[in-house]
Amino acid sequence: EVHLVESGGGLVQAGGSLRLSCAASGFTVANYALGWFRQAPGKEREGVSCISSSDRSTSYADSVKGRFTISTDNAKNTVYLEMNSLKPEDTAVYYCVASLMTLRPRICGLRRYVYNYWGQGTQVTVSS
Repeated sequence: EVHLVESGGGLVQAGGSLRLSCAASGFTVANYALGWFRQAPGKEREGVSCISSSDRSTSYADSVKGRFTISTDNAKNTVYLEMNSLKPEDTAVYYCVASLMTLRPRICGLRRYVYNYWGQGTQVTVSS
């Protein structure tokens, strides 16, 4: 059974940093695309970043480029989102996602329909 468990959220001041972790079970992260989405109050859920199998390709939303970095640790079967220079507008619930529909994809995307497994989310709050 597939599980995605996020951790690392919290409250941070603007300009600060957080690292989100997502421990995966039931599949091997090296073989599939994973990503992070977020949803702020009253807003649509949006794709933040993704990484294809074996770290061959990454993608970022324009709003986080240069500030966020996605990575995987295959030995720990975990995906991370390093978030730097955080802004109040980054405040949201962050969800870890996985797409098990394609084995060893070379690229990844930030469309919701691509991902068929979602974690329960972790709250990130950035104060001004």
